Amino acid sequence: MKISFIAFIMLLLAGCKAQQNPAVTYAKDNNSLLWEVTGNGLSKPSYLFGTFHLLCKDDIKFSLQLKEAVKTVDTIYMEMKIDDPSVLVGGLFYMNMRNDTTLKDLYTAAQFNRVQKYFNDTLKMPMMLLQKVKPYMLTALLYPKMMNCPSPSGVEEELLMLAKQNKKDIKGLETIQFQSSVFDSIPYKLQANELLKNLDSLKKYKLEFNDMVTVYKKQELSKMDSLTGGDEITEKYQDILLNNRNKNWVNQLKSIMKNESVLVAVGAGHLPGNNGLIALLKKDGFTVKPLMNK
Repeated sequence: MKISFIAFIMLLLAGCKAQQNPAVTYAKDNNSLLWEVTGNGLSKPSYLFGTFHLLCKDDIKFSLQLKEAVKTVDTIYMEMKIDDPSVLVGGLFYMNMRNDTTLKDLYTAAQFNRVQKYFNDTLKMPMMLLQKVKPYMLTALLYPKMMNCPSPSGVEEELLMLAKQNKKDIKGLETIQFQSSVFDSIPYKLQANELLKNLDSLKKYKLEFNDMVTVYKKQELSKMDSLTGGDEITEKYQDILLNNRNKNWVNQLKSIMKNESVLVAVGAGHLPGNNGLIALLKKDGFTVKPLMNK
């Protein structure tokens, strides 16, 4: 089964022998969200960790090996530097569509009324305040309605707290301006259509979301890769949303990892597949192995 755009977005970086942590335990298969990167001139291991945008807080549990990785690395890289207040401010600034486009421009009167009614009545969010917001951001506001718990939390936010406890600096592989431009590259009309489809089939997409959460919790990267795609946006704009960004991150990491040991924590959908971070790093000569992450 292929997942929808909303679930896809939920998922959305020869020389000396690397030092090995004697306590490291490798996974017997590829079912892990935590991967060790060594070789190709690295003096110390770095790590990849796949995150998930939003989970029930009780489902977010970090393994001993992940905690050890956070403790031993020099720096933690996320998609953005989420502890920087300017990222939040920038997010508010860049959330609106360009050229004074509004949701009314993207829908018929009947379609707009359906969207407006849902946000006003169900989400208790006045549509008059959301008229210019990019539809993909409005789609993200539906996530809590798909969850079976009262206290959802982001894996990145929980990891940020762990990083701060260990006095680790957080850096970003992308800027808020770049991430905003990614979604400006996808026609707003297409985003609006996906938002409406999600509202009209919320029960269906809730089942899809739960399937993705199950795959994530089981750390089944191969299934995660096979689930991505299947709707017009993720099929047509896979390079913009995923592949090109992965290549850009790997180009950065090749230099970064030679100078410091890092933990790269990005959406789990960026790890698997022929164009995922694991495969791309291997193609560039690094040794990438799955670690036990229970």
